[in-house]
Amino acid sequence: MTVDEFFDEVITVRMKEDKSALDIIDQTLLPGTIKRINISTKEEIWEAIKKLRVRGAPAIGAAAAYGIALLAFRIQADQYDGFYAEFKELKDYLASSRPTAVNLFWALNRMDHTVSANKDQPVDRIKEILFDEAEKIREEDVQISRSIGEIGFGLLEELKKDGKEIGILTHCNAGTLATAKYGTATAPMYIALEKGWPGTAMHVYCDETRPLLQGARLTSFELYNAGITTTLQCDNMASILMKSGKIDIIFVGCDRVAKNGDAANKIGTSGVAILAKHYGIPFYVCAPSSTIDLETPTGDQIPIEMRNPDEVTEMWYKERMAPEGINVFNPAFDVTDHSLITGIITEKGMCHAPFDKAFEALGIGR
Repeated sequence: MTVDEFFDEVITVRMKEDKSALDIIDQTLLPGTIKRINISTKEEIWEAIKKLRVRGAPAIGAAAAYGIALLAFRIQADQYDGFYAEFKELKDYLASSRPTAVNLFWALNRMDHTVSANKDQPVDRIKEILFDEAEKIREEDVQISRSIGEIGFGLLEELKKDGKEIGILTHCNAGTLATAKYGTATAPMYIALEKGWPGTAMHVYCDETRPLLQGARLTSFELYNAGITTTLQCDNMASILMKSGKIDIIFVGCDRVAKNGDAANKIGTSGVAILAKHYGIPFYVCAPSSTIDLETPTGDQIPIEMRNPDEVTEMWYKERMAPEGINVFNPAFDVTDHSLITGIITEKGMCHAPFDKAFEALGIGR
């Protein structure tokens, strides 16, 4: 399977041609089953985001944009005020699905602005414009991921040595399954393939990422099928791997970046960053500018989603693996302190500390 064939097979989210439903790949079934499903009601779209059928900050944003466009298309009100009142209710409902990924709110707010900016248009025309805007969000995400990949690829080129594979570590899934294409943390590897590098030039180590195993189920699935040398490891094996000298660089994604550069990503990322600092390995966060939240001063203000205890005690097992009634601590994310981050790669350029000044210099947030 070529990289292009793989991308075609695993398009994360798209609108059906007849605009009757969202067509998504159900990521809860991967890697064993590649299955596309149609979701069309507000409850189905909310559930798909909440239950991680569609996941990854950029993909969530695209799904939310398509979803609100689809739901708005069915609003019966003929006058703007009535239409907008129902639109706001639907927007607030979808926004309640997950609290941490800022792209969810960014996309919904962008769609809200689109409605307001076209309030003088007939309601039927506004509905058409919303579909167009959702498609723009998806197309822009492809270009954003590619731009991030180009910058990350430049870092890989600097590490390239005759005959030596480059050791890369990543955590969770910030791949094409988390975006419209390329991914963020995986984009440098995919760009390398497009530029003619053999998959054996890189060796990517994927943390399995407990408790939902996105690294095992999704990232290793992606990279292996793309022809990249890939090794899976348990999260608590990262230290011995780094100590062995096999890791040259680390790329991770993120769901929200605070103004000071603190970055929220899947649980376990901050531990990887701490280890990287200890072993002197560069640690890069790949972040579309839409994930940079200048209204949040530091990571202390980022809300952390707490998930169902069953994900830890029994979800992946034939039999329950912990005592009945045991207390479970199950945060979905942690926050990596900005002091541990070598650089934040955005589509607009590389950012180094002090990150607030770097964001300002690139015009992020304007």
